[in-house]
Amino acid sequence: MPQPVTPLIAVDIIIELLDHAGCIVLIERRNPPHGWALPGGFVDVGETLEQAAVREALEETGLKVKIKALLGCYSDPARDSRGHTVSAVYVAESRGQPKAGDDAGKISVIDPLTPPKLAFDHALILSDYRRYRETGMPAPLRG
Repeated sequence: MPQPVTPLIAVDIIIELLDHAGCIVLIERRNPPHGWALPGGFVDVGETLEQAAVREALEETGLKVKIKALLGCYSDPARDSRGHTVSAVYVAESRGQPKAGDDAGKISVIDPLTPPKLAFDHALILSDYRRYRETGMPAPLRG
């Protein structure tokens, strides 16, 4: 049987910094597409989504994170200009000072109520995250 052609699988992580009440971490992407984004990246063969999220957070921010929740899955075929990518988005927490690494050119600790212009569909994800913080509800299902 031939291998199916499927979207790429990625993870994104909303890192709540416990040392900065209410703030989260963004990275400025070193590689195209450029812009501010949530830390994240592609899942490697042989790892779980959660392992990928912890690895990507450490690689891009230098932070060891504890995953708290799955916010939702984002699968709009147009969400990534490089091609169809499905992302599982996790909410995690950490302490310490983030440092840019790997694909991150810069780091910013921001209030999620006032984010800069974001790459991909990360503005939508942050909107869902603000709803999650207010209600405890995960991202709504979208058709």
